[in-house]
Amino acid sequence: MSFLNKIFGKKEEAPQITSILPQEIYEAGVLELKDIIAPSALKITPKEINLGEKIARTFFVISYPRYLSDSWFAPIINLDKVFNISIFIHPVETAKVLRQFQKKVAEVQSQINVREEKGLVRDPMLDTAYRDLESLRDNLMQAQEKIFDVGVYITLYGDSDGELDKIESEIKSILEAKLVYLKPALFQQEQGYKSVLPIATDELSVHSKLNSSPLSSIFPFVSFDLTSDKGILYGINRHNSSLVLFDRFLLENYNSVTFAKAGAGKSYATKLEILRTLMFDTEVIVIDPEKEYEYMAEATGGKYFNISLNSEHHINPFDLPVAREDESSADVLRSNIINLVGLFRIMLGGLSQEEDAIIDRAITETYALKDISPESDFANVEPPLMSDFELVLAGMEGAESLVQRLSKYTKGTWSGFINRPTNVDINKKFIVFSLRDMEDELKPVAMYIVTHYIWNAIRKNLKKRLLVIDEAWWMMKSEDTASFLLGLAKRGRKYYLGLATITQDVDDFLKSPYGLPIITNSSIQILLKQSPSSIDNIQRTFNLTDEEKYLLLESDIGEGIFFVGLKHVAIKIIASYTEDQIITTNPSQILEIKKAKQELASNG
Repeated sequence: MSFLNKIFGKKEEAPQITSILPQEIYEAGVLELKDIIAPSALKITPKEINLGEKIARTFFVISYPRYLSDSWFAPIINLDKVFNISIFIHPVETAKVLRQFQKKVAEVQSQINVREEKGLVRDPMLDTAYRDLESLRDNLMQAQEKIFDVGVYITLYGDSDGELDKIESEIKSILEAKLVYLKPALFQQEQGYKSVLPIATDELSVHSKLNSSPLSSIFPFVSFDLTSDKGILYGINRHNSSLVLFDRFLLENYNSVTFAKAGAGKSYATKLEILRTLMFDTEVIVIDPEKEYEYMAEATGGKYFNISLNSEHHINPFDLPVAREDESSADVLRSNIINLVGLFRIMLGGLSQEEDAIIDRAITETYALKDISPESDFANVEPPLMSDFELVLAGMEGAESLVQRLSKYTKGTWSGFINRPTNVDINKKFIVFSLRDMEDELKPVAMYIVTHYIWNAIRKNLKKRLLVIDEAWWMMKSEDTASFLLGLAKRGRKYYLGLATITQDVDDFLKSPYGLPIITNSSIQILLKQSPSSIDNIQRTFNLTDEEKYLLLESDIGEGIFFVGLKHVAIKIIASYTEDQIITTNPSQILEIKKAKQELASNG
């Protein structure tokens, strides 16, 4: 057939002389897609295939252990190497399998009987095989399982034999640790390479029989990203090294809980989130029980208030917030009276029903003493002090015991803490209230007063805010403080407030009837390294698998599990050098930083 006939597809006629146009020559030489993607050269050897500058080796899985755990294939799928994987699943007719099983069961039973007749010691392997066969046969007959011929093929790519040998060794060591063994497709590299191409052709045909349960464990999509388009970096996904990015203010509620044992990195992780949150025009307020946020407040230009008996910073619990447009002064006064009754219940070690009624009436009369009524404008009133309340209470019948118990807060050492006008002003983007120097007996009282002061400030102006309560188990000790904490979690969204609850004493937190509701009202949950004593409680609360349970027990500092809704991933929290210098809680690092600052100041 002539050249022109090849071009135009005509039948060959008698030879004739004709001219060939340049356009026709060009069209005859146009490249097709396969010409572009094909390698420059191809060489097939028994052990590998040379594809241009790349070398490819194909392997197949030849043997599996008796049991396959969930996600056993995940370390291979998430390996940061260049390779292709194909999984071929061919269903096998159950009736055919059952006939083969009948022969195999009879064979194994015969071997067991022969050994018994000869008086030989029982063979555990034969007994185990018999039980497995019988169990599987029952499941097949009841249609609870099916049998499949399964082929798993892996093609590795590299620039040199040495690089391929290294990747091969790494993959084999990962699989052999799980008792899964690979073999190279010797003299079948071409068929193996074609089998991993996305054309669904199983040319290698090296199969193992697997029933439904172990087959499901090979399912490859075990790794997923848990991230959103906006937000701050919480850490690195340990499954596949992707970023865990979230904006808590775009979730259904803005709350989070963090559980970890002492020294697991919970405060470090929280401070890292605070530092990154401050960059997104968010105000952050921290209740700090251990004086861990002082240096950070100083470094970021925030305010640090040390709340203690001898502190110069005071908060008057009788302060009244100015009513918002959507509420009346009467509502604000009523709410504040209820909160004060809760405070006195903590301060006075509990109240009987009669005492509760007396306290309620005394608070109302104390406000009336300062001409404060439900019709007052709270912006122009002077709130009463604790000593004013004591004076009113002393004049009431049946209040003798209450006055006696209250006197330690109005006279002597404790009076400096609670019986003074408020001189705290939170007008910075980052505010820290430290309670470390407060006596343990007074910490629940101090936490209650501080959180109510913060809540009143939050209600005053609608802004994006994050309230961090570190060592929240202190608040779970009292029903009133725990109830208030749950109220913050439920009502915070209305005021654009996110609540971050952090605790190391998981058992105390969960023992409270308010603990679990606080967790369920938190869109983000972070679990870092846990102690063996609390891990079972954590596992039940968060429905963890045994593998996740052991992951939390064996995690390093800053490693754990990150939950958002029903999804969760293993996470590693990392910081840049500059961030680390600002947020570190390591005493040796803090001393080095202080020393460097002193040297810089002396040289300056």
